[in-house]
Amino acid sequence: MELEKVLEKYEPVIGIEIHAQLKTKSKAYCGDLNEYGHVPNSLTSAISLGHPGTLPKFNTAVLDHAIRLGLACNCNITKEMHFDRKNYFYADLPKGYQITQDKTPVCRQGEVLIRLKDGQEKTIELTRIHMEEDSGKSTHDLDPLHTLIDLNRAGVPLLEIVTEPVIKSSEEAYQYVTEIRKLLRYLDICDGNMEEGSMRCDVNVSIMPKGSNKFGQRVEIKNLNSIRNVQRSIDFEIIRHANLLDNGQKVGVETRTFDAPSGSTNAMRKKEAAHDYRYFPEPDLNPILIEEKHLEKIRSEMPPLPNELYKLFTSSYKLSSYDTLVLLEQKEIALYFMAILDHTKNFKSAANWVMVNIKSYLNQQAIPIDDFQIPPKFIAELIQLIDDNKISHSLASQKVFPNMLENPKLSPNDIAEKNNWISQSNKDDLSEIIEKILSDNPNETQRFKEGEKKLTGFFMGQIMKATKGTANPKLAAQVLHKIIQSHP
Repeated sequence: MELEKVLEKYEPVIGIEIHAQLKTKSKAYCGDLNEYGHVPNSLTSAISLGHPGTLPKFNTAVLDHAIRLGLACNCNITKEMHFDRKNYFYADLPKGYQITQDKTPVCRQGEVLIRLKDGQEKTIELTRIHMEEDSGKSTHDLDPLHTLIDLNRAGVPLLEIVTEPVIKSSEEAYQYVTEIRKLLRYLDICDGNMEEGSMRCDVNVSIMPKGSNKFGQRVEIKNLNSIRNVQRSIDFEIIRHANLLDNGQKVGVETRTFDAPSGSTNAMRKKEAAHDYRYFPEPDLNPILIEEKHLEKIRSEMPPLPNELYKLFTSSYKLSSYDTLVLLEQKEIALYFMAILDHTKNFKSAANWVMVNIKSYLNQQAIPIDDFQIPPKFIAELIQLIDDNKISHSLASQKVFPNMLENPKLSPNDIAEKNNWISQSNKDDLSEIIEKILSDNPNETQRFKEGEKKLTGFFMGQIMKATKGTANPKLAAQVLHKIIQSHP
């Protein structure tokens, strides 16, 4: 059954849980390093391995990161909280339980604004954000007979971000996960690299007949490691549920996994209920009390956030929604763009240089904007040279900018003057050049006089060739038409 036909009959109900690994120097409850890519089982200790007699100690940086995200999502921050033990056994959970928050999550409620492809905005309500620790990593495909366990990840601090069941399509889910990842990166609390597992998604999907207010049986899809796979898995599940219901069958209560090559989900295990985890307060960690002055300190240090910048770019800078979203996609790109605006008020031109020329160069070189050597003030100076008609835009992009890439310490004005690229704006000089071009091309000149407008491009090309691209195009066109009208 096609998705479009399913959506004519059924309404999806989707909730998402995002696990975000936090950027801290050490793990959540011990001093082991929190770093990615080390030799397996090299970042462990008696505490993270859960040896008898060891005691956890809370990493307060985790709390501050959680509060930052909570403030960014307009959450209610819990002032008095404690930790809980979530009891279950997997081979990659050394202690046999996970330290988490059950009854007193650090953040309650909250919301995230998303923008859909058709330009509509929607608010996705959050249920909670809580702190917990990660488990180790099991690898099943390196040995045909054994599962390999790497406990470097055990104890790494996580934030679990849980939505209300208010997401109604895979596109909304895609935009929500994209927005959360953007927020995490702007706050600099998680790198959001899903391919490395530092941000993972669990998706709960159910469907109900259109017009109904009774939710269907939900299924959880675990550990989705790309935003595109979030969308694909949801679409597959919606169709699978509809096929089961239309054939008089029930949707099973289970946890499933997504197989990216086939685009399908497969059953993993029966879904656990909350009571199966036997939550109880963590006895080895003290409760946390948050003072209002601590919240105010964190609030005062908050960076500009994507939605704030969206309003600034579209209202004050008059940029289109499309341009704005491209610039805001990466925090570092947005900050570089804003640094250019410290030196120019030509917002649209600055946006175009960042989106087209600079991003194209970064992609070709496979480098981040942090490794881009041209200072923002030189991009602003380049824009000013164009605005002052000293160089043409084509000369700027084809010659001056490439030279700036090779000599990032030289200003564009110095480069243009050194290469005699400053525009010939003297009408007398241009008149002499154009008169010679007309004289050298009598047939084209006669046809142009007789109204063959397409020859304008030919003559402008000759002018640019004769002036080595330094002629002001607008002025050259004016002089050309004035001379051709007076030509005998």
